[in-house]
Amino acid sequence: MEDLPEALLAEIVLRIASTSDLNSLSLVSKRLYIIDSSQRSAIRIGCGSFPAREALASLCSRFPNLSKVEIDYAGWTSGHGNQLDNKDLLVISSQCPSLTELTLSFCSDIDDSGLRYLAYCKKLIYLRLNSVPEITSSGLLSVAVSCKSLSGLLLIACEKIGSVEWLEYLGWNGILEELVVKNCKGISQYDLLQFGPGWMKLRKFDFEMKGGFWGGHSYEEGGFDPLYNVHKPSRSDIWCESLKDLRLACFKTETEVGLRFLLGKCKSLERLCLEYVHGLNDNDIIVLSESCRNLKSISLWLTPTRYDDLNGDGFRTAFTDNSLKALALNCLMLEAVELTFAGCEHTYPSEIGFTQKGLVVLIQSCPIRVLVLNGANFFDDEGMMTLSSAPLLETLELVDCREVTDAGLCFIARTPCLINLTLRHCKRVTDVGVAELVNSQKLKSLIIDCCRRVSEKAVLGAGGSVQYSVETASPGGLKRIYPMFTG
Repeated sequence: MEDLPEALLAEIVLRIASTSDLNSLSLVSKRLYIIDSSQRSAIRIGCGSFPAREALASLCSRFPNLSKVEIDYAGWTSGHGNQLDNKDLLVISSQCPSLTELTLSFCSDIDDSGLRYLAYCKKLIYLRLNSVPEITSSGLLSVAVSCKSLSGLLLIACEKIGSVEWLEYLGWNGILEELVVKNCKGISQYDLLQFGPGWMKLRKFDFEMKGGFWGGHSYEEGGFDPLYNVHKPSRSDIWCESLKDLRLACFKTETEVGLRFLLGKCKSLERLCLEYVHGLNDNDIIVLSESCRNLKSISLWLTPTRYDDLNGDGFRTAFTDNSLKALALNCLMLEAVELTFAGCEHTYPSEIGFTQKGLVVLIQSCPIRVLVLNGANFFDDEGMMTLSSAPLLETLELVDCREVTDAGLCFIARTPCLINLTLRHCKRVTDVGVAELVNSQKLKSLIIDCCRRVSEKAVLGAGGSVQYSVETASPGGLKRIYPMFTG
């Protein structure tokens, strides 16, 4: 070991990902200890770690080239000892000159005073704040002013962040490329409009309102507006031509108000996820498809609501086949599609605005490689037959698709490129259909989860990697899952 060139030893150390392995390796020899100290670029501090400030200072001194530091107190109790506080953050900020990424999670003893110490971090590029209850807008503004290289900001469940001076400052300086805001009750979609010119440089944007699964749900508004043109929102004349990744979740939007404008302004968009955004309609997807010709992935999570459309009053999900046809016509690079439906009654298929015919048009027009259908009660064996001729389909996931039977699996077994298949809660699938998958010998990965009529024995040999689980009610009412892997 001592005769090996230092460059080779350094390469060996770089290839070791496990922190415990690195710690053990550094004890083997003084030479490896020195190399590990100079090469270590990331550390994670959690519950019970380094309770003393002196130990933290020693750690930062030992690893002078740290670029990524994560402090995570998820699950912390008083029995774990004291958390790191503002002065500890000063130690990290002042002794880690190469720090580019800092993550603070569930840090209850760090407030705005601690964030102000980040002024020492001239190279800080990415800041993640997850459930840091004492941080306010004042602390964020100090970061915005001091950290001139900041290009990524993630805020999750930071309850005291409200006013948007920090957002305006970052917007006018145009330095952010990634902005994630989730479950921060003091930040609304209207506040985010203050980001102004910052939208021009932003490449990834993720916004989720506090409220969870049913956040923003309303049965009162969100009807069809034939005059609404998302291309020309009168109140949000902002451009975001660099945006490639967009996720909006759990809030309600109205005509020409709030973040709805994004759907007509992102010409470079490649990935779109809309999760329970209430108030949208076909016009939004139609205009989106016309603007975003480079769209590669779309995920729509929908619940039924009251809609006044051209056919009269109805109770259904936001979009119809008109949206699917627009995507099929305009988004010819679309490769991944996820459609999730929640709260739609199986006995009332009209509660889903899409039909199998519309989905078939999309599949036949776009180079779909990944398809996920969750709660799609309109999709049946005839749809599976269409999928069997999809030339590029590699990954298929069906969740709670009650109309799919063994006949559908017989069709899908013939799909030319299918290698990954997941079936969850598909109640009409049995061992007979799975036998077709076994006989085809095409799958690299098969996941069968909670399909009660499929046995463990049936899935053996169905793929290079097989995961099988089934829920059974125990006498005490608990559910047990039995996993199995084969390779």
